This record gives sequence, structure tokens and C-alpha cells, in this order.
Amino acid sequence: MMSIRQRREIRATEVSEDFPAQEENVKLENKLPSGCTSRRLWKILSLTIGGTIALCIGLLTSVYLATLHENDLWFSNIKEVEREISFRTECGLYYSYYKQMLQAPTLVQGFHGLIYDNKTESMKTINLLQRMNIYQEVFLSILYRVLPIQKYLEPVYFYIYTLFGLQAIYVTALYITSWLLSGTWLSGLLAAFWYVTNRIDTTRVEFTIPLRENWALPFFAIQIAAITYFLRPNLQRLSERLTLLAIFISTFLFSLTWQFNQFMMLMQALVLFTLDSLDMLPAVKATWLYGIQITSLLLVCILQFFNSMILGSLLISFNLSVFIARKLQKILNLKSDEHIFKFLKAKFGLGATRDFDANLYLCEEAFGLLPFNTFGRLSDTLLFYAYVFVLSITVTVAFVVAFHNLSDSTSQQSVGKMEKGTVNLKPETAYNLIHTILFGFLALSTMRMKYLWTSHMCVFASFGLCSPEIWELLLKSVHLYNPKRICIMRYSVPILILLYLCYKFWPGMMDELSELREFYDPDTVELMNWINSNTPRKAVFAGSMQLLAGVKLCTGRTLTNHPHYEDSSLRERTRAVYQIYAKRAPEEVHALLRSFGTDYVILEDSICYERRHHRGCRLRDLLDIANGHMMDGPGENDPDLKPADHPRFCEEIKRNLPPYVAHFTRVFQNKTFHVYKLTRNK
Repeated sequence: MMSIRQRREIRATEVSEDFPAQEENVKLENKLPSGCTSRRLWKILSLTIGGTIALCIGLLTSVYLATLHENDLWFSNIKEVEREISFRTECGLYYSYYKQMLQAPTLVQGFHGLIYDNKTESMKTINLLQRMNIYQEVFLSILYRVLPIQKYLEPVYFYIYTLFGLQAIYVTALYITSWLLSGTWLSGLLAAFWYVTNRIDTTRVEFTIPLRENWALPFFAIQIAAITYFLRPNLQRLSERLTLLAIFISTFLFSLTWQFNQFMMLMQALVLFTLDSLDMLPAVKATWLYGIQITSLLLVCILQFFNSMILGSLLISFNLSVFIARKLQKILNLKSDEHIFKFLKAKFGLGATRDFDANLYLCEEAFGLLPFNTFGRLSDTLLFYAYVFVLSITVTVAFVVAFHNLSDSTSQQSVGKMEKGTVNLKPETAYNLIHTILFGFLALSTMRMKYLWTSHMCVFASFGLCSPEIWELLLKSVHLYNPKRICIMRYSVPILILLYLCYKFWPGMMDELSELREFYDPDTVELMNWINSNTPRKAVFAGSMQLLAGVKLCTGRTLTNHPHYEDSSLRERTRAVYQIYAKRAPEEVHALLRSFGTDYVILEDSICYERRHHRGCRLRDLLDIANGHMMDGPGENDPDLKPADHPRFCEEIKRNLPPYVAHFTRVFQNKTFHVYKLTRNK
């Protein structure tokens, strides 16, 4: 049987032998004045029109999303504290570091405050640049301080407009990827329209602006577009070098801005490995891409002060070999991402768990399976039908090509037949095919990752409907092949879909833009104002991760725990602090909170009496199970769970009984929050 390497050598020889003839053909074409000139002019015109539309539709998408955000919150008219509260959970935590850098007397002091931070986790000094992906906040704060815009633009607007501006880049990159694959900018236009009309499933930027994925995914889309172009054959050396530079920069920025970058790039590495193994990708180009991945990740590792989670990542392991990976993991004693593997083990039925962290993820909707109604929404725009149609054809072609590449046929006739493209799959098409399949499986298993898949779904479906190769194959299979029919199908089908999308969704989009709402959360505003006015600047607060992120942003007070969950010691802290919602004695809770230097603890009725989740997934249930206690309410309990010795702390403390009053004094209360001051240990 002929090896893949031998087949590559044969094909390389054939291409090199055939190159002089190709060169002569090019010279002859250059001598043809009328046809060549008109073709060149048409190409320039098409590039100009397509490029202009790409930029315009990217900007329009950005303005559309920014307007929705403004209309939903009346962002320009609410108070600063309300604007900050609107950055919920971890979004508020990330934005707080941008605010912290701007409030620092100098940039040097701002950097020092981030590297030696003692307010994010009480009684602990941590390097935020090592722990979190917040270089983007640092960069933006430097820009805001340097540029002469302070008189014209508030810091919060500079921040959110940057994120919405990245959405313009995101949509433009999706447009270009589809254009590169299909050969017509009409495909890119359809991809952009699908992205906007499926906004609920393709992005959540308008209500989670500072989220890391909103920074990272535009750079990931640029990288995919650049790789798609890089995998084209016969690129000129200058084009190839510039494309490699674009791939490197976008990969680096993607890795720098999102803590989950290594898992995304691991799947990308698997795509490259699969195509390389099936001889669908030039080996040299695959090697370049592997090298860029490793280099980008190592650079990020250096910038994050040798973050052990990156050094021991599966991506490094995959690209540098399993043996080296195991050595690194033993040396570094990695625990930062162990909760992810516990979660995956339980999620896929590889064993039940009572681990608090794993169950916390399992009970969150974002980490559950992709809801079935997603496909209904995607079908309303015809995206899902088009995607399945294109996917079916390209998967069939991929199997045929893979079979031929792995067959034992060594005759020149067989190889020549494949080279002529009887059944062929371009490397850039093969790359995007495996990419969409793997990210599809990821999205189906974990809803939060659907935004990786759905945006690429728009690209892949639109490419297929405008691809001459797919229509040629389809028409040949039904014996209706004709070059004119191909041209008609690849242009008429997307135009009809665009008209349908405009007819069905344009009125709704206009209604969205005219619908005005207002941010309203008086209880949280009252709480933040009270903290600012009635507590010392150095006071330490305990409570839920989500709420404390807002406390850090709005008041600058020190926290016991926070939502950036990628650290084992922080997860242990959070479990300890959350005993305020468990069945524990007041003296036990007091001792746990004081061990982290807590001065005030905030209790939330929405957690203590939670009804959002079903029994077994409420936070109090997760704590009971982890503590070995029986859950409240009707329903089954595991036989080894026992009744607790004490009532639930968050309920009992409100009765002002002596054991509780001895350790906690209520200092603030409204309909949602109860704040207690801890007595000092005698």
C-alpha cells in the first residue's frame, strides 16, 4: 500500500512537472488583450463592491446591537451606579479593573495595583494579570488616558463602543470567510444576514458586554478567515507571509482575551490533525499552523506570568506529545481546571458525583445540552435547512476523497483522475467542514458554546448555497448538469433567501429598534449606595459570587470570593462562604467567614428561597448534598443522606435568636438583601 507521504511526493512531482505548462498558459492569457482586461476589471469591480458591502454591513450590525443595548436599558439616561450594576456577574468584575486602572494616579501605580491586588480576594495578594484575561481592560484604559477624548466621551462609552466595534469586525470576518469559500460576495452577504436574523443564537453581546467571549470571538473569526485563505493553493510568497502574520496576530489576541482559548484551539488542532492524516491538507501548511498555535499560547503564558493552566493545557499536550504533557502536569501539580474534567465526567454519565463545583456547572442552563427549540428558531430563518443540505453534500464528498486518499491504488490514472477534480474537496473547504462538525458537537453538549457553532453555521450554509462545486455535483447526480444552470442556482437561491429574510424579519427588527425600556433595580442600587456611605473603604464583604462582582465594581470594597472560578483555592473559598445558605450552626458560619477576614455578609432572599431551579439543583440543595444532609421539600433523598443538626442559616438568622445575635448584627435590609456585620473574635 502506498503511504500518504509517497502519494504527496508523486503529486508534488506532477505539479512541478506541469508547472512550466501552467506558466506558458499564464503568459498566453496575458497576451489576450480584451478578455484578460475585462476579466481583471470585473474582478476589481467585484472586490470593490463586495468589500464596501462587507464594511457597511459590519458597521450596521454594530450600530444595531448598540441601539438595542441603549433602548433596553436607556443607558444614556440612568445613573452611573445603575450602569455599573447592569454589568452582571463576572462582567462587572472585569469592568472593575478597567475602572481601577483609570482611577489610578499613574499607569505605573495602576499596573502595580493589578499585579499586587489584595482587594479581589481578602487576606490574599494575587496577580490579576496572571490569574485573569484582563489585558484588554488594561489596553483600553491606557488608550483612554492617552487619547484626547476625555472631554467628549465617558469611560463607560469608550469601553462599550469598543466591544460593539469588535462586532463589526466579527461580522466582516464571517462575511469574508464565506466569500473566500464560495467565490462570490453574495455568499458573505447572506452569512451576515443570517447572523443578524439569528441574533438570539449567534451573540449575546448586547446584554453581557464585558464577557470574555465577546472580546475573543471576533479575533477567532479573523483567524478562521485567514486560515481559509492560507489553505488556498498556489499563493504567492508575499501573500502567504502576510496571511501567516494575520493568523499569528489573531490567534495571539484570541488566546490573550479568553481563558477557554486552549480548549477551542485544541479542537482546531484536532481538525488540522484529521485533515493532515487524511491527506486533505498540505503537510507544510499544517506544520505552520501547529507552530503558530504553540507560539501564541506560550507568548500568552509569558504575559500571564507563566500561568500553570496554560503550560499544562491539553493543547500543549497534544501538540508537543503526550509524554511531555504528562511530565509537565506532574511537575506543575495542576488543579486550576480539574473542576472542568469533573463536570465533563458527570455530564456524560461516567459516574455520579456529589462534588459541589461539578454540580454547580451541571445545574446551570448554560452548561446543559443545547435546547431543542434552538433548531426551531434557526429553521425559521431557513439557516438550519440550508446548513443540513450543505453539510450532507460536503460530508459525502469528504468521505469519497478520504477513501481515495487512503486507498491502495497507485496507478497514474487514478491519481490523475483525482487531480482533475472528478470528486474533489478543497483544503479550505475541508478545514471549515471538520471545524463546523467538531464545534457542532461541542455546542450540542454545552449550550454556552453554541455561539462558536451558530456563527460558523451562517458561514458554512451560505458558502454551500453559492458554491459552484456543490451545485455542479448536485446537478450531475440528477443528470441536469449545465454551466448556465449552475450560475442560475448559485445566485438565485441566495437572492431568494435574502428577500425572504428581509420580508419576514425587517418589520420585527424595526419594532425592536423603536421599543424603549429602562433599567430598574432599585434594591441593588440602594444596597450599593448604602455600602458606599456606611462602611469603611477597607471593609471585607462576603456573599454570592455574582453579587460581589457588583460590589467590587460599584464600591471598590474587598471581596472574599468572586465569579472568576478558574482557581482551586478560590473554589474552596466559595464553598466555605456559601455555607451561609446551608444548614450550619451560627458559630461555624462565623468562624468560616472570619477566617477570610469578613466584616459584612450579604444574604439574598432569591438564593435562600430559590425557585428558579428544580429540586436538586437549587444552591441550597447542592450544599446539602455536598455536606451529606437531606434536601428540603417533598421528593427522594439518597439513603446515606442524613438530617442536619441545625436549621438553614439564611432562614434562621432572620429570627434574631441569641446564638445568631451573638455573632451577627443586622445593619441593612430591603426587599431583596439583608446585610449583617460580624462581631470580632474575643
